[in-house]
Amino acid sequence: MAVPYSSKVMRHFLHPKNMGKIKNADGVGKVGNLRCGDVMWLYIKVGKNKSGKEIIKDIKFETFGCVAALATSSAITELAKGKTLDKALKINRAKIVKSLGGLPLIKIHCSVLAADALDEAIYDYLQKNKREISLDLQKRHEIILKSKEGIEHRYHDWISLEEQLRHKKK
Repeated sequence: MAVPYSSKVMRHFLHPKNMGKIKNADGVGKVGNLRCGDVMWLYIKVGKNKSGKEIIKDIKFETFGCVAALATSSAITELAKGKTLDKALKINRAKIVKSLGGLPLIKIHCSVLAADALDEAIYDYLQKNKREISLDLQKRHEIILKSKEGIEHRYHDWISLEEQLRHKKK
């Protein structure tokens, strides 16, 4: 018997927050899951708070996937918006799942994708700005990169076509 989605999951799925693309994003995270086919792009704009600390001023997502993939994408944008980069990096799958009132066990990987997409967007921002990248974030990036290489190898033709279509829309 399938476990039903929580009302919070359904709310995020039916009325996603922060969906879309940020033009000239400061950081972009793109992740996917080879088994289920979900793909997420997470875009961040970084600004400073009143204390002068860098925060995620704006965050948006584009996700191609299931109910849980869309819900976790929406949820992570709500969790990360306005947070310092350090606090945003502490948002993990458990926090995402908790914010949604739970996920069926078979859909937990969607929360991992959302957390990975945020990590990758912050990594991209830090790298572009020649900023120090913690050892922990560097290790997470390397793990995500290996997974991404597997996806790109397996779906090379599809990814090339997808990227061409995305660039034509600009």
